[in-house]
Amino acid sequence: MAHDTTGSPGTARTPDAARTPGVSRTPGVSRTPGVSRAPGVSRGPGTARPSGAARAPAAARTSGAPAGRRRRRLRLLSLGTKFAVAFAAVTATVTVLVGILSYGAAARLLRVDQQMVFDEVVQDLRGEVRANRMSPVDFSSAAPGHDLVRPARTDVQVLGPDGRIVDPGDPGLPVVAADRVVAGAATAGRVVEHADVDVGDDVYRVATVALGDGRGAVQIAQEFSDTEDLLRTLQRRTLVLMAAVVTAAGLFGWWLARRITRRLVVLTAAAEDVARTRRLGIQVPVTGYDEVGRLGRAFDRMLGRLAQSEDDQRRLVQDAGHELRTPLTSLRTNISLLRRIDELPPDAREDLVADLAQEARELTDLVNELVELAAGQSDTEPPCRVDLARIAEGVAELARRRGGREITVHASGDTTTDGRPGMLTRAVSNLVENAVKFDRNGTAPIDITVAGPARPGTVRVEVRDRGPGIAAGDLVRVFDRFFRAADARSLPGSGLGLSIVREVALAHGGAPYAVRRPGGGTVIGFTVGGGPLTDPDDEDPGP
Repeated sequence: MAHDTTGSPGTARTPDAARTPGVSRTPGVSRTPGVSRAPGVSRGPGTARPSGAARAPAAARTSGAPAGRRRRRLRLLSLGTKFAVAFAAVTATVTVLVGILSYGAAARLLRVDQQMVFDEVVQDLRGEVRANRMSPVDFSSAAPGHDLVRPARTDVQVLGPDGRIVDPGDPGLPVVAADRVVAGAATAGRVVEHADVDVGDDVYRVATVALGDGRGAVQIAQEFSDTEDLLRTLQRRTLVLMAAVVTAAGLFGWWLARRITRRLVVLTAAAEDVARTRRLGIQVPVTGYDEVGRLGRAFDRMLGRLAQSEDDQRRLVQDAGHELRTPLTSLRTNISLLRRIDELPPDAREDLVADLAQEARELTDLVNELVELAAGQSDTEPPCRVDLARIAEGVAELARRRGGREITVHASGDTTTDGRPGMLTRAVSNLVENAVKFDRNGTAPIDITVAGPARPGTVRVEVRDRGPGIAAGDLVRVFDRFFRAADARSLPGSGLGLSIVREVALAHGGAPYAVRRPGGGTVIGFTVGGGPLTDPDDEDPGP
């Protein structure tokens, strides 16, 4: 179908930004570059597509396995490879979108610009036709040298009044019914336009302009093949550029992934080495203060803690084994004597039974303190705000009920701190039991002092006894495991009580201490606060 207009005043036109005033267009034979269609071709007998219901079971059977294999392959990829693939995929998506939008914008601009040039040529031809009132013969003879109707990349063809070709173009342009109507029109300058007409291997835009009074028409055509060739070239170069950008993005993503995951690879190798060899003394090189650097430092601290814990456990077992040999040897000796109890006099029998009972108590105390010490090393009791004066009062009250001893608590200042109540109670109890044990008369009063803060956030707890005191050379060793002074080896105990006090004090950011009391006896205590409940290495330093 073709639409035409006479260009006379009052003639309605369809708005179009690229349309020349007085010119109407009708699509002719259109073509999309690079795409061919065969309209009307239908599927032959026996080639009907299976219905969706018939295809569904087969699809369900075959789609699951490939999807599962793809997921397994993705899981097997390294983190660096996944990062590089993801980076390349995102870059490819952005590049394709930008390329498509850029190519589309360029194509629209080129086609609109060429359409505007063609509209100007058609408008000039209409003006020439109206002014000169030329016949087809006159126009044919004038056309070869007429610059107005022979601009670059255009072709002119002249039609007679009946629509037959009087002067064919080079190449010849197709003539349709709408062109014949315009050729016989009475109004000069009437135009019908055809878009994207295929002439041979080229694409033209064709406009037919009436000469008026039924004297024929002039067809003018402009070749658009150069524009399409330019667009195809632009398309190829855009694809090449997109491929180059995606390749570069993939390489950059691979390099960046290796740079980011290099430290993770080192950490992974260290963890695998620890799992394989069970060696905890591995130093992990850590750099940076980002998440990977923090992970590396945390991993390094974890290995240090595990190594320290393993050493503590080994030392505890060795010390415990050493200390258990003596009471066990004595117990075996007494048991061997027990086999000959009938041969022993009554007094010896009573002494033997008393020794067995004492050794059983010592073994029980030793095992209990070992368990207490081990529990103190791995105490998971959550810290909270505690009042050490109240804890000391509770321990003193319990000791009074057990032994009827005079125990006095002196509290001053702010005695609250952040700590683990169970551990602190054990520490104060051990100090009181130590003071009771070394008071050989069993009547001297015991003083518990709780004072704070000597320094901001610290609290001091100490117990004063009036026993024989500790030699100056032994004061620095009283907190060692299983240490017992020479003059105290005959007393009951395992030598673990004060070592537990030391562990509790260190866990609470403090320290134990022991000094001689003026006038006789010993002052043993500890401080808490002024530091974290955990190792200061847990604080991750900033950059």
